[in-house]
Amino acid sequence: MTLEMSATLRRPSVRSRFRRGHSRPTVESLMDEISTLTGERQTLRDQGVNGSRLERNRVKLARKQWQLSHALIDRYL
Repeated sequence: MTLEMSATLRRPSVRSRFRRGHSRPTVESLMDEISTLTGERQTLRDQGVNGSRLERNRVKLARKQWQLSHALIDRYL
């Protein structure tokens, strides 16, 4: 494996949507946000909304779940 190839494998070419920010929300606040986003998602589905609004909600929900998993790891590490 060449140096150029190994550098390519280590660095993703696309910026990840899930990065840790400077501030770290608490587990409890993240659980509240996830609950709110889940309720919003259900409302959107009940209203028959498809497309970009539902996708934005999905991405926000996935990001908060990712943050929650890291907050729990940090708490119990």
